[in-house]
Amino acid sequence: MNSGDGDDHRVPPARPQSLMFSFLGVYVLDRGTAVYSGSVIDVFARLGVSEEAVRSTLARMAKRNLLVRHRRGRKVYFGLTPHAVNVLEDGRRRVWETGAVNRGWDGTWTLVGFSLPDSRRSTRHDLRSRLIWAGFGLLQSGLWIAPGAMDVTGVLDSLDLGDHVTVLTAKAFKPSETADLVRKAFDIEQIARRYRAFLAQWDTPRPLPSAPDDLARQLLLHTDWLQLVRQDPHLPAEHLPQDWPAIRAEQVFHSLAEEYGPRAAELAGRVLDTLPPRP
Repeated sequence: MNSGDGDDHRVPPARPQSLMFSFLGVYVLDRGTAVYSGSVIDVFARLGVSEEAVRSTLARMAKRNLLVRHRRGRKVYFGLTPHAVNVLEDGRRRVWETGAVNRGWDGTWTLVGFSLPDSRRSTRHDLRSRLIWAGFGLLQSGLWIAPGAMDVTGVLDSLDLGDHVTVLTAKAFKPSETADLVRKAFDIEQIARRYRAFLAQWDTPRPLPSAPDDLARQLLLHTDWLQLVRQDPHLPAEHLPQDWPAIRAEQVFHSLAEEYGPRAAELAGRVLDTLPPRP
């Protein structure tokens, strides 16, 4: 027997670390406080994440210098390190400032060209991965581009590239057309599919009816959206299809974030045990 919406719209499989970043960004960032691990476990139980998975995630993030422990009696509280603050602030900028639709592009591209010997194959792989994560697309062998003037020092740091890399800003001139550059360097259809999947999940009369409450829905929504915009190269809107799904997806995110926010904050206030902010 088909149980209807409950089967079609289940809470998606839990992604503890991704959900943890969303939780910390919403309920710990900018508050100068630390949160009791037991109350984090209570929140994540709403998302179907086990106590063991939460404790493992907290321990792993502490080991990576993202969280710091504060012991009060038998309780352990977790606060943010400066490194975590930087990561979370970057996520917040992508969600609330950069957004998913690039309407203010000035025609500038950042170009990164490099040539590394086979003896540095591992470095070459790391650099490619970092460029993709930073929103670059491969235009042709050894030449990567991203819209806008970008500071790539963070991407290149620690790779010891020396004279093997060149970074420039440029604009397209005939016979090169911007639309052609976008199509060659980026998988437009793959990006669009991600936004359509988001809309299939959230642009419905009752998103995630099997989620227990708005706190769970809020954290799942923020996690899905942050992962989307982190993978989006933020291509200029005027060179994308008119029905670009990111436009509708961004509207849906903002609408639902506003809808879930007040009730989610009320529920979190009841559940979370936090240390007073430091003076």
